[in-house]
Amino acid sequence: MTDLSADLVQTKRKLRERLRFRRRHFTANLDGVARLAAFRALPAPLSDLLADHAVVGAYVAWGDEPDILPMFAGLGEIGALALPHHGARVDTMDFRIWRQADPLEKGPWGTQQPSGDALTAIPDIIFCPLVGFDRRGGRIGQGGGHYDRYFAAHPDALRIGIGWSVQEIDATPRESTDIALDAILTEQEFILCGDRL
Repeated sequence: MTDLSADLVQTKRKLRERLRFRRRHFTANLDGVARLAAFRALPAPLSDLLADHAVVGAYVAWGDEPDILPMFAGLGEIGALALPHHGARVDTMDFRIWRQADPLEKGPWGTQQPSGDALTAIPDIIFCPLVGFDRRGGRIGQGGGHYDRYFAAHPDALRIGIGWSVQEIDATPRESTDIALDAILTEQEFILCGDRL
């Protein structure tokens, strides 16, 4: 690892700590009604977009991440919902079909995921949780590189980041392995990034 890349890793680690604190503080002080209303319904542009995609990748919220599963309650009528799954090698991630009646099992890091027996799917559009973001589609994730590796292996999938508005920063530090988002959804707005949407 070069000094430059070591410095970038350290910068991102410190930034993650600051953004996680900001997110924790925000959600702890968020009005109960506002928290219940956030991410409960898809904005119109996203509803139209989902109609054109057969498999939607989402996630099970962990900690103070936005809970987006209620947005997809009616998805079974028009498509399938898939959630991240980590197998024996936690550095790999795929997506598995999940229905609301299906149980979730314990995943790594205290997360929840579909059963290992669930069907594997390749989403056409992926909603991923964010630690931080900028308006150019830069994202800060948890630091494991799972989504970046998945995005690199499936470049045609649309990428939409999900975060609270307080997680926005001016510019995210980027490595060559970081893959930009096509859009970002917060509790306040839908932000288009790039030119794929």
